[in-house]
Amino acid sequence: MAPDDGGADRFPRLTPSQLARLRAASEPAEIAPDTALFLAGDVDYDFILVDEGQVDIELASPLGGANQVIASIGEGNFVGELNMLTGQAAYLSARMPKGGRVHRMRRDRFLRLMADDAELSDIVLRAFMARREFLRQGDAARAVEIVGAAHSADTLKLRNWASRLELPHAWIDAETPDGTELLDAVGVSVADLPVVVTPTGVLPRATPGILAEHLNLSYRAGGRTTVDLVVVGGGPGGLAAALYGASEGLDTVLVEGVAVGGQAAPSSRIENYLGFPSGLSGADLTTRALVQAQKFGARVSSPCESVALTTGDGELVVALHDGTRIATHAVVVASGARYRTLPLARWGDFEDNGIYYAATELEARACAASEDEVVVVGGANSAGQAAVFLAGKGSRVRLVVRGDDLTAGMSSYLVERIDAHPRITVQLRTEVVGVDGEDGLDRVVLADRGAGTETEVPCAGLFCFIGAVPATAWLDGLHLDRSGFVVTDTALPRSATHRAYGLLGRAPLPFETSMPGVFAAGDVRAGSVKRVAAAVGEGSSAVRSVHQAIGGA
Repeated sequence: MAPDDGGADRFPRLTPSQLARLRAASEPAEIAPDTALFLAGDVDYDFILVDEGQVDIELASPLGGANQVIASIGEGNFVGELNMLTGQAAYLSARMPKGGRVHRMRRDRFLRLMADDAELSDIVLRAFMARREFLRQGDAARAVEIVGAAHSADTLKLRNWASRLELPHAWIDAETPDGTELLDAVGVSVADLPVVVTPTGVLPRATPGILAEHLNLSYRAGGRTTVDLVVVGGGPGGLAAALYGASEGLDTVLVEGVAVGGQAAPSSRIENYLGFPSGLSGADLTTRALVQAQKFGARVSSPCESVALTTGDGELVVALHDGTRIATHAVVVASGARYRTLPLARWGDFEDNGIYYAATELEARACAASEDEVVVVGGANSAGQAAVFLAGKGSRVRLVVRGDDLTAGMSSYLVERIDAHPRITVQLRTEVVGVDGEDGLDRVVLADRGAGTETEVPCAGLFCFIGAVPATAWLDGLHLDRSGFVVTDTALPRSATHRAYGLLGRAPLPFETSMPGVFAAGDVRAGSVKRVAAAVGEGSSAVRSVHQAIGGA
C-alpha cells in the first residue's frame, strides 16, 4: 500500500516545523539495504522518521513463505502505531529494502515528546489510532490468530480480552478447514485449544494472562523502586485517575484484573454522557480513555489481579496474583463490582457459553445466527440497552423483569424504545428459575409470578444484568460498609480513623479511606452514584487528594 493511499489520518503531511521538532528529538541513522529497523517480537524499539527511502511494514506467515508487505511508509512520514504507547511487543516487522536515512527516537524520549508537544501529539495520536483500526480490519490481524471452538467459554474470554484492548487479531474456528490446517501446521491438536499463533510463538491452552505475557502487556517494574500512584481497576473511574495522575506528572501504574473498561466497556450505547449527544459505545469510551492515559505515560497492565494491599516502612504495597509487589506512595481503589449471578443449578456450566454479562458484537453475532430468541434479565438501564442492541442486530428479545413496572429502574427514553421495538417482548413479574442445555445453553425456565406458571423457553443466549457486588474481598484492613463498599472521608466513623490520622495530624481527604494514602473512586465507593460520568469525576477528583497526601500540592 502506498503511503498516500492511507488518507490524511494514517499518513499525515508534516510541516517543515513539525519535521524539525521530530528530528531535534531524534538521532540520525544511515540504513543499509535490506536492513530490519525492528522485528516482530521486539519489545524496546524506536519511533522512526523516514528522511530518505521507503520502509516496508511486513507480516510473517506462521505457515512459512515470504513476508507480506502490509504498508509502505515513505519520506517525510513516520513509522509506528499504538504499540509505541502501550509497550506491546511488535507483531509486525519494519524493513528498508533499498536502504536510506532515518531519524530514530527512543521510546522514553517519544513519550516525553507526546506529553510536551500538544500539536505533534494530536497528529501522531490520530495516525496511530487510524493505523490500529486499519491493522485490525486488514491482513495484519493475522499477526495474532486465535484458534478455538466456537462455543468455548475459554475462547470467548480470550477474544473478549483482545477486543477490549483493540488488539489486531483474527479468530479462526478450529472446526473449519482453515482451523484444521493451521493447527496441523504449528503442531498442536484440539486438546490444546484455545491456541494463539503469533510470528514469534505458538501458545497452547492460551489464556488472557498467557497472551498478555507473550505480548509484553503484563506488569513489569520500571526503573523506580517506588511509584507515585497505583490505580487498581480499569473502569471509567480508574482510567480517569490514571489519566489525570500521569498527565499531572505522577509516575502512574494501572492494574486491571480482567480487561480495561469495567462494566462500562460492554455497553452498546451510552447516551447520557456529557458531550456526546449521539451517544457512544462503552468500547469507544474505553479506547479513547486508555489511549489518553498511555499518551501521558501511564503504564496499564491487564489482566493483572490485585490480591492484597498492605502498608509498612512508610510505603503502601499492592500485591498481585503472581506474587509481584508494587511499592507506591498512593493507591486509588477503583476495582468496581462483580456481576451478580442467579443461584441456579448448572449456571456455572453455561457462563460465557450461553450465559453472558455483556452484550457486544461477539455475542450478538452468535445469537443472531439462531432462530431462538434471547433472554435479557434485569430492569435497569444496562438491561434495556442490551435489549435494544441485540434486537437491532436481528435477534428476537424477551426482556424478563422481576418487578411490575419497567419505569421503576430504567430511563424513560429506553422504556419508550423498548415499547416501540417490534422485536422486543417485555415480561414483567417474571424470574428465570432454570437453565439447561447440552454443549451450551439451549433453554431457560421462566416463572410468571403473577400467573403462577412456569414455561420452558428455547434460548439462544441469556444476558444477565441484575446488578453487582463490590470487588473488595482483597482489601483487608479497610473500613467497609455493611454491603462491602469502601467508606471514605466524612462518612468514616471516628473509630476507624482516629489512630492513623491522629498521628498525621489531619483528617481524611476527599475520597480517602480509613488507610491514609489509599483512596476510592467509582462503583466500589460507598455512596457513589452508579453512572459513568460520576465515576470519571470521582477518579479525576481523587487525584487532587493524592497530590495533597504525598506533598505534591
